[in-house]
Amino acid sequence: MLIGKKEFDVKNKTYIMGILNVTPDSFSDGGKFNSMDRALSHVEQMIREGADIIDVGGESTRPGYTLISEDEEISRVVPVIEKIRKNFDTVISIDTYKSRVAEESAAAGADLINDIWGCRYDPRMAEIIAERGLACCLMHNRDVQKQPYENLMEDVCRDLQQSIDIALAAGVQPEKIITDPGIGFGKNLEENLYVMNHMEQLLNLGYPVLLGTSRKSMIGLTLNLPADQRAEGTLVTTVMGVMKGCSFVRVHDVLANKRAIDMTEAILGKGCNHGQNNN
Repeated sequence: MLIGKKEFDVKNKTYIMGILNVTPDSFSDGGKFNSMDRALSHVEQMIREGADIIDVGGESTRPGYTLISEDEEISRVVPVIEKIRKNFDTVISIDTYKSRVAEESAAAGADLINDIWGCRYDPRMAEIIAERGLACCLMHNRDVQKQPYENLMEDVCRDLQQSIDIALAAGVQPEKIITDPGIGFGKNLEENLYVMNHMEQLLNLGYPVLLGTSRKSMIGLTLNLPADQRAEGTLVTTVMGVMKGCSFVRVHDVLANKRAIDMTEAILGKGCNHGQNNN
């Protein structure tokens, strides 16, 4: 899979998407990186620690988040994307569900659109992705108050297929599509845990899968921990993601997750060949 200028071996490896929130109100790191110097320093650190993609977000999507205007979101993310593109040779993703933000971000240098509504919120989103030749991550999401689940995994896969169909109809290249089960979106704790345990079913759709669980409430509620103490829980989900065939994981703590991925891939025979060492 080609994203930007980088080729990803999505059948044999799991890659890291490092999270860069340039928001004042993100659930776990709000305000930490919403100055340019701190943002770029964090990007440098994540790349050094093993991030393959940098995912820039300008609007928090935590439960109860405050909706911001397109202009405000653009003013937050576009200068950061421009600076990342200028200073680093890395793949850049923009975390947005708004087509104008996606368009301006692509013009600034973004390679991938990470849409939490899978092209179903903004009717122009798929068109922008297609016109720009971008890659996209189509996440599962649902307003369960309007549309409750009947069969959870069947419904998740059916919803994702609708997003895929929208993208393909607009001209998005099939080889540019990634899917995401949407852990933490439109699901309660039990449903999130169930999707985690059965997410290999998404592979039947025929596209690479991205898993985004980092520090999320599924971990916090299960372990009764605040957002800044969910690293171990996140690592478990990352290991499970590798074992279930996910091609990407979206995380805050790059180094620890990189090590977990490398170890898991080595055990599964996906990593590099290593010499024997009985120590």
